[in-house]
Order: sequence, then C-alpha cells, then structure tokens
Amino acid sequence: MKYLLAMHMNPDVWDGLSEAAKDEVMTGHGEFIRRIRESGEMVSTQALDAPAKSAVVRVKDGMPAVTDGPFVESKEFLAGFYLIECESQERAYEIAAMIPDAKIEGLGIEVRPVVFFADATAESEYTGG
Repeated sequence: MKYLLAMHMNPDVWDGLSEAAKDEVMTGHGEFIRRIRESGEMVSTQALDAPAKSAVVRVKDGMPAVTDGPFVESKEFLAGFYLIECESQERAYEIAAMIPDAKIEGLGIEVRPVVFFADATAESEYTGG
C-alpha cells in the first residue's frame, strides 16, 4: 500500500529553532532517505517552495483565474512530502516517526493512504495496491 507522508511547516516554530537544531533536521533527512531506500519503501520525495511563491487557479465562466498565495490562509503549510510503499498503516506510522521534523514540537507528519495513482490497474486503483 502506498502512503503520502506530508510534512507540514510552521514558520514561527522553525524560526524559533537554533541553527544547530535546524541543521540536525536537514541532515536527518539524508539519513532518513538512505534508510527507507535501503528498505525498499521509498517511492519518491519532493520539497516544496514557500507559499508566497504559489498560486491558486480557479475556473470561472470557463476562464482560468490565477491568484497569489495558498488556497487557505494558515500559518502552517505543506513543505514537502515522501511517497512510500509499505506493508501496513502501522509501518507507515513507524516510517513517519523517523522523519526528523516529527520530533520538533509544533511540526508534524500527516500520514494519508493513497487510493489512486496513475499506474493503477482497474482492480487496484481504489485500494492503493
């Protein structure tokens, strides 16, 4: 089963960390990636730019309209994700707990099962398998 491990960032929390703590998180991602690649559970990962560089596209009366910023006003934003494939939701939780951000008070990792993906067969597309 595939799981999306979404890393949510709160800039106030991040800015309150020491440089050493920030460095520990950043270097910890390299170790985390190595471990889940070795276990064969890594599918992909992406880091996302700040919300100030994002846009929202809506179609109104058949015409696209682009506005600045994230869809929802919030201090927290999606900073990046890991897509993993593992045997159970419990294992997905274990893997999420290995992400360095998970140990920072005020940050968190959302674990969400993937129910559809581009390479899905008709049988498996809504089971994530």
